[in-house]
Amino acid sequence: MTAVRLSLGRLLRRVPLRRILVLLPLVLVVVVAVRHRDVLAEGIGHLATAKWPWLLAAACATCLTWVAAAVTRQGAVVDRLPKLRLLVTQFAAGSANHLLPTGLGASAVNLRFMTVCGLPLARSSAALALYLLAESVARVGLLAALLIAFPHALRLGPLLPEGAWGPLLLIIGAAAVLVVAVFALVRRLRAAVASFLRTALGEARSVHARPSRALALWGGSLAFPTLQAAGLVLVGLALGLDVPPAHMALAYLAATVAVALVPTPGGVGSVEAALVVALVAAGAPVAVATAVVLAYRIITVWLPLLPGALTLGALVRWKVI
Repeated sequence: MTAVRLSLGRLLRRVPLRRILVLLPLVLVVVVAVRHRDVLAEGIGHLATAKWPWLLAAACATCLTWVAAAVTRQGAVVDRLPKLRLLVTQFAAGSANHLLPTGLGASAVNLRFMTVCGLPLARSSAALALYLLAESVARVGLLAALLIAFPHALRLGPLLPEGAWGPLLLIIGAAAVLVVAVFALVRRLRAAVASFLRTALGEARSVHARPSRALALWGGSLAFPTLQAAGLVLVGLALGLDVPPAHMALAYLAATVAVALVPTPGGVGSVEAALVVALVAAGAPVAVATAVVLAYRIITVWLPLLPGALTLGALVRWKVI
C-alpha cells in the first residue's frame, strides 16, 4: 500500500498542474463561446447598426467597473494591497466570473490573490464576505432609491401571471426556514459559521476604524453597480431605445438583483432574459430591448472574455494567484 501511495505521489508531481491551470480558462472561453455562438452573432450584428460614440462611452464605463471593484477590494482589508496587481486581478476575475457559476470564479481568484499577498485564509475570507455584503447592500440600496424616485417606472403586472406573487413568497419563506433548520440541527456547521462571523466582524470593525478604507469600501460598492447600469443606459442610447435613462438604470438593477441567486456562469442566459423582461416592463418594445441587451452583453461580457482569460492564465503562470 505504501509503495502504491509513493508511486501515485510521484505521478501527481509529474503532472504539469500549473500549465493545465494556465490553459483551462482559454478552453472554457472556447466552450462558452461555441455554446452561445448564435447570441454572439446576433449581438455583433446589432453593434454594427449602433451609434459608436455611445458604444465607446459604454466601453469606458465597463473599464471603470474594474477600477471600482479594485477600490472596493482594497477597502475591505486594512492591509495595503499592490495597486497594479489588484487592478489586473479584477480584470482577470471578471473573466473567471463568466466561466463559473454564481460569482465563484471572481471569489476564488480574489481569495487566492489575497492569500498570496500574505493575508491569512480566515482574514481573506472575511474580506471577501465584507466585499460581497457591501456590494449587495449598495446595489439593493440604489434599486430602492430609484423605486422610491420612480415608483411607476416598471410595469410588471402584464408580465407576471395572476397570483404569481403568492407561490413566489412561499418558496422564499420555505427556503429561509430550511436554512434556519440546518443551522439549528448541524452543530459543527453552526460552530464553523459562528467562528467565521467573529473573524468577519473583527475585520469589519478594523476597516471602519480607518475612514479611508471605509470610504473605499462603500464608495466603490456604490460606483460598481452605478457604472454597470450606466453601461446599459449608454447602449440603449446607442440603439435608440425610447426609455428614460433613469428607468433603464432601474430596469438593470431590478434584473441583476432578481438573478443574483441563479447558478449560471456569469449569469449567462439568465441575465439576458431578466434584462429583456425588465426593459419591456419599463416600456421598451421587445425587439429593441432584446437588441440592447445583446449588444450590452457583447461589450461587457464577450469582448473582455478572451483577454481576461489570457490575463488570468498569465497571473497563474507568474504566481500572482
